[in-house]
Amino acid sequence: MRINAVVFDVGETLVDESREYGTWADWLGVPRHTFSAVFGMVLAQGLDYRETFQRFRPGFDLDAERAARTAAGSPEWFGEDDLYQDTRPCLKALAGMGLWLGVAGNQTRNAGSILRGLELGVDLVATSDDWGLSKPDPEFFERLVAECPFPAAEILYVGDRLDNDVRPAHRAGLRTAHIRRGPWGMLVAGDPELREVADVLLGSLDELPGEIMRLDPGRAPRG
Repeated sequence: MRINAVVFDVGETLVDESREYGTWADWLGVPRHTFSAVFGMVLAQGLDYRETFQRFRPGFDLDAERAARTAAGSPEWFGEDDLYQDTRPCLKALAGMGLWLGVAGNQTRNAGSILRGLELGVDLVATSDDWGLSKPDPEFFERLVAECPFPAAEILYVGDRLDNDVRPAHRAGLRTAHIRRGPWGMLVAGDPELREVADVLLGSLDELPGEIMRLDPGRAPRG
């Protein structure tokens, strides 16, 4: 098996979203603990995460509220401190193996700008807003493959979700890795389908370089 490219999801894969969801709780005027508990309940019921907002404010329009937050001087934001501690070491190690690296997820254009500003040392940063395509739409992964200089079978997509990341990437012909963290990652960690559609199961990004060398023994660090 050849692995020549690795593309990462954003939220709960590279970025810890605790701060951002906490600021949404603040915006709604509810305790952060309560918001987190309802968020988890919504996911456990198999509902879209946006249903969480409806539980607190029926009719909540996420796009309109994002604009309102920006106008109020409190835009959605994340920074260096919100990157998981294993993010930069993993990206550096993979770059040292000569891999083409990308970041592509369901994010706003603002989030894309923030990611580019963090200078992660990757070859591609793209968001669903940039492309006008959202996961799990197969066309999102078709666009990802089109942006990558390697065929689908040589691209490893890394994400925390089964429904939005691993399953649709697998169906699109990519190799896949699931990372067991964040609400979605922990919720599906025991799902037997993961064994069928994920080539790699991760507890941390620290494990990824070694797993890639296991899949592709010819891949080794340069120098």
